[in-house]
Amino acid sequence: MFYPTSFNIADHKISPPLVLSPMAGVTDSPFRRLVKKRGGVGLFVTEFISVEGLTRGNIRSHEMMRFKPEERPIAIQIFGYDEVRMRWAAEIAQETGADFVDVNCGCPAKKVINGGGGSNLLRDLPQLEKILKEVKRAITIPMTVKIRAGWDDNSINCVEVAKLIEDCGASMVTLHGRTRVQAYKGFANWDLVRAIKENVSIPVSGSGDILVPEHAMNRFDMTGCDAVHIGRGAIANPYIFRQTWETMQGLEPYKPTPQELHETLLEFRDLLREHMPEKGVIGRMKMMSSQLLRGVPNGTPLRQMVLRSPTVEEMEPLFVEYFQLAETYGFNYEMQSAPAEGAELAECGV
Repeated sequence: MFYPTSFNIADHKISPPLVLSPMAGVTDSPFRRLVKKRGGVGLFVTEFISVEGLTRGNIRSHEMMRFKPEERPIAIQIFGYDEVRMRWAAEIAQETGADFVDVNCGCPAKKVINGGGGSNLLRDLPQLEKILKEVKRAITIPMTVKIRAGWDDNSINCVEVAKLIEDCGASMVTLHGRTRVQAYKGFANWDLVRAIKENVSIPVSGSGDILVPEHAMNRFDMTGCDAVHIGRGAIANPYIFRQTWETMQGLEPYKPTPQELHETLLEFRDLLREHMPEKGVIGRMKMMSSQLLRGVPNGTPLRQMVLRSPTVEEMEPLFVEYFQLAETYGFNYEMQSAPAEGAELAECGV
């Protein structure tokens, strides 16, 4: 089977055709750099950023836009309802140096919906059109858009929305194949990705339930999409992009050793400490380690002790013991690609 090696967003070539999905509280600069170093990512999308915060000078919102040169190409994702503030935020994103501005029309979170943004725009197409036209007029870099299947099973309108997005001048559309009501339950409908691909001429990416390389290859096969977004699978396995890209090329996918996974955790610790206070580092290390510390016989007690640790320093001897167990008794690597526990609470762009 032939798999795409690249795709274009306007005149920007993206290769490999694999995108790190935006996940609130997860895909910040430390995580993006950790994944980038392991290879196989063609494009990063930031955590979704409120245009209210950006346009009112909120420091946290502006910090979320920061990125390192090695994170390129990168799209800054914004969400909101007011077309004037969306335009203003898009201008800020362009001034920051983003390669693309991504408009979030997919987040199902109540706080976003109640403000009129995210998935709510799927049932307010006149306002969505206003937003897209204002954003497009305001920037010279390409605009991309992320959507869901529809509000609920009785209002699946993603093909109609994708056509509107193309008409408004967007350079790519990404579909997460669940409805807003569905949130993260059940499975994403990739048949809808294929339907969009058959009805628009701009690049189409699909998102949802990509947990191992074979999932991505299957989605390319069944939809003819130009790219796939990977979210939760990357939390459980930062090597998933490299492995997917290698598998697409007919190569044996790389499997890191327990020692390499240990080094990955420590590298993530150091990246986090460059980026945030220690209190934040502790929480993020627990999130990452809860996913990486899987698959070793008798390893569960160590994993539970890590999650109860009050400091990173108390976690580190437990990491050593865990990965020594992995070296001794073996490591069921496939478990690294299990869905991330509670990830649905963090994902608001996937």
